[in-house]
Amino acid sequence: MKKLISVLLVLALIATSVFAAGAKEAAPAQAASSDDPLVAAAKADGELVVYGSCEEEYLAAACAGFEKKYGIKVSYQRLSTGEVQAKIEEEKGNPSADVFFGGTTDPYNVLAAEGFLEKYDAKNASHITSPNYKHKDNYWYGIYTGILGFMVNKDVLARKGLEAPQDWPDLLKPEYKDLIWLSNYNTAGTAKLVLNTMIQKYGHDDGIKYLVELDKNIEVYTKSGSGPSKNVGTGECGIGIGFLHDGIYQIVDNGYDNIGLVIPASGTTCEVGATAIFKGAKHPNAAKLWIEYALSPDCVNLAKENGSYQFLVIDNAEQPKQAIEFGLDPNNVMEYDFEDATKNVKTYINDIMTALANSGANTGDVSRFQVK
Repeated sequence: MKKLISVLLVLALIATSVFAAGAKEAAPAQAASSDDPLVAAAKADGELVVYGSCEEEYLAAACAGFEKKYGIKVSYQRLSTGEVQAKIEEEKGNPSADVFFGGTTDPYNVLAAEGFLEKYDAKNASHITSPNYKHKDNYWYGIYTGILGFMVNKDVLARKGLEAPQDWPDLLKPEYKDLIWLSNYNTAGTAKLVLNTMIQKYGHDDGIKYLVELDKNIEVYTKSGSGPSKNVGTGECGIGIGFLHDGIYQIVDNGYDNIGLVIPASGTTCEVGATAIFKGAKHPNAAKLWIEYALSPDCVNLAKENGSYQFLVIDNAEQPKQAIEFGLDPNNVMEYDFEDATKNVKTYINDIMTALANSGANTGDVSRFQVK
């Protein structure tokens, strides 16, 4: 796969131009119009079922927007990416949903490799800012990207006389014991990205060793990747590992100004949030229309209005100013090998869970390794 760092350099230039005073947006290509043959075919399908792994507020708004625009009934369910992947694999080509929306692309790549996604050549894909924000064979398309980092409760750390961690090795310090939350490797795409990142950063054996050492300081592994962020502001979680746009939501929308955001000093990775059609979808034309809609300003501009502050990868979309205002730097990312992650993530999950069990961690404790 191509290197993400070059992609995000392009993104930085895009973000800068968008936020410059008086900057002009590209002429928007809206979602398909009512006289488009695809719209008629989609309406004949009558309905659409969506599995979403972005936050539910944005998922609900996106589905409501599609239903209002096209008069097609939409039902949706919010699941973690790991749950969606497991569900689709179990259904073996007879999916109970038509499309996948939001969430990290590692599970998308696995599903594509297993033959559970449908190829679709979307017209609106012409507005994606880089080929690295889409599957090379058009099995999924990116809609946003988010930076992996740390969210800290400044009050908790001050009370304990601790400085905020500034890099991945800092998280291993004994003074952070029982302060850190991460998501579950088995259920959350965020945790899978952390796992792949550490293996790519340190090598397989040292990456697994790092995560086993990190486990000594982790209090809870949440089911969803956004789980840690939801508990930082309250102080239940002192340090959360996850996507920094989730921290921005807690600050801006929920008023937790005691949250600090940290991009690891030696570099980090980012997610590419995507959308795709499931192979065997019961409403194939409505699913294709969804992809066009998801790649249009009609959909992605709803994100920042509904608590989702990721950088958008559509050139005619309006970037969320909050991501810039909070000092997030989309350039501070390390190389990420999507091909390795796709081929090996299931093995890596087994490796880390086995290593944790061998180190004495009770991986069957669902109060700590949460699955609900």
